[in-house]
Amino acid sequence: MLQQRFIELGEGFSDVFELVELIKSNAPRLHRTFIFSATTEKGEVLSLAAAFYPAGDGHFMPIYICREGILQKEEEMPKRRLLFEQASAENGCVPVLIDLQHSSSFAEPSLYYQYIIGILRLNHLLPPLQ
Repeated sequence: MLQQRFIELGEGFSDVFELVELIKSNAPRLHRTFIFSATTEKGEVLSLAAAFYPAGDGHFMPIYICREGILQKEEEMPKRRLLFEQASAENGCVPVLIDLQHSSSFAEPSLYYQYIIGILRLNHLLPPLQ
């Protein structure tokens, strides 16, 4: 049975570098990349995520995420987002943009991640469970 689970990297600049490196070093396994946006009192915050096919004969599909660490200002594109989009394009993916509720709307991070996986499966952006 295929398992899909989020692996949270962090919110900082170095975490985005790690996500970009994961995309580059696992390019053959890259399934899809995502930019999730949520609106808060401070403005729009972004999460960057990359989903990978299972390794070998495994049944685990990791989705690495840098959750809500980027504040999107209307007048400029954040450098971390540009780095992520460039790495995605270099490896054959165009990030899918999805508006979501902010994670603070959920009692636990696991419920937030179940919510996202449900949206991704509903829109056929992740393979169904088998």
